[in-house]
Amino acid sequence: MAKQIKPIILLDRDGVINQDSDAYVKTLDEWQPLPGSIKSIAALSKAGFQVFVVTNQSGIARGYYSETTLHAMHDKMTQLVEAEGGRISGIQYCPHGPEDECHCRKPKSGMIEAIEAELDLSFEHYPAIMVGDSLRDLQAGKARGCSPVLVLTGKGRETQYKAIDFPFEVFTDLAAFTISTLQKYS
Repeated sequence: MAKQIKPIILLDRDGVINQDSDAYVKTLDEWQPLPGSIKSIAALSKAGFQVFVVTNQSGIARGYYSETTLHAMHDKMTQLVEAEGGRISGIQYCPHGPEDECHCRKPKSGMIEAIEAELDLSFEHYPAIMVGDSLRDLQAGKARGCSPVLVLTGKGRETQYKAIDFPFEVFTDLAAFTISTLQKYS
């Protein structure tokens, strides 16, 4: 039996990996991982999956926090995953606001395209999964050929009831997605 190719895993950040806030996660202290999320990323990484983070961070454009603060949050996240024996393969973020009409802000797919360029592949031809808690996460992934997965943390519960024109899998949280994925690709 041929070995199954493990998909690339793309994770939204706020509401999937860490607590989300309608007032934005603005400080290092406010960045708090959701239960099980760090261990989940580490487990995926240790099982041979490449895990990338793809996150809109319009709080930078709005002046709520600086890119230096954002990098400190990402350093914290990376260090927590590494302490569990895992690795985040890369982080793409969009610092723009909704009115900036950039190419990277989800639901546009610029950040995902940057990962494809970095890996020298296309998710239209190589399996990838986009895990998010909002419709824009799922739309960005689907636009590049990723399988969309909704987690019910963050804004996920309200997102699942929005009418969308494509199917997606639903998991209670990142840990439930991870268990299913590890079983499917073991």
